[in-house]
Amino acid sequence: MVKNLFISVISQEKKEENRGSVEFQIVNFTNKIKRLTSHLELHRKDYLSQRGLRKILGKRQRLLSYLLKKKNRVGYKELISKLGIRESKIP
Repeated sequence: MVKNLFISVISQEKKEENRGSVEFQIVNFTNKIKRLTSHLELHRKDYLSQRGLRKILGKRQRLLSYLLKKKNRVGYKELISKLGIRESKIP
């Protein structure tokens, strides 16, 4: 499954202590987003799931901007390329 692939990529780098890291949280949010979008393709009028998706997207965006501003830009670029998501609009 896709989730196991992303978790294994990050797990190999930092082992078990990374559960609270920003990168790990972004990977988990990305997996939730993919699951919810596939659910919403079948159930278009599930408004509660749409709201949950928007909340998760906002959380992931905030974490990505934190990673970009506070941590390092190189790690940000690597994570974006690993996950296959587009760059944020924040400079």
